[in-house]
Amino acid sequence: MSSEKRIALASDHAGFQMKQQIIMHLETRGVHYDDLGTYSDDAVDYPDFGHQLGKSVAEGHHAKGISICGSGNGINMTTNKHAGIRGAICWNKEIAVLARTHNDANICSLPARFIDIETAISIVDIFLNTEFEGGRHERRIHKIDL
Repeated sequence: MSSEKRIALASDHAGFQMKQQIIMHLETRGVHYDDLGTYSDDAVDYPDFGHQLGKSVAEGHHAKGISICGSGNGINMTTNKHAGIRGAICWNKEIAVLARTHNDANICSLPARFIDIETAISIVDIFLNTEFEGGRHERRIHKIDL
């Protein structure tokens, strides 16, 4: 399957349970994905999984990514260290829409300790199905990478 259709997911221990529920949702929707870990709720370091996700999306192995940690911040900071990554912390549907339409975000970071699973699933669906508007936003996107 081409990277245009595949997404990748990564989490730390705080995001593990939410990731599992999102995976079940993706499977019911027929979305092709790869789970880059973690694979349990045993304590781990979010950069170990954030870097895998950032690298995979940056290199084009996956079209988009979903990252999850307790606050959404740590794993998002990690993925954004990779050139070409535009990770956005999304805590509601409106932010998810803007992250895609205005910022062409390619990784959505979820704060597992601050949103419920229904909200998370709504955010993921919006993130995966909303197109970038382009236009005036395009020139801004080109100014992000150093």
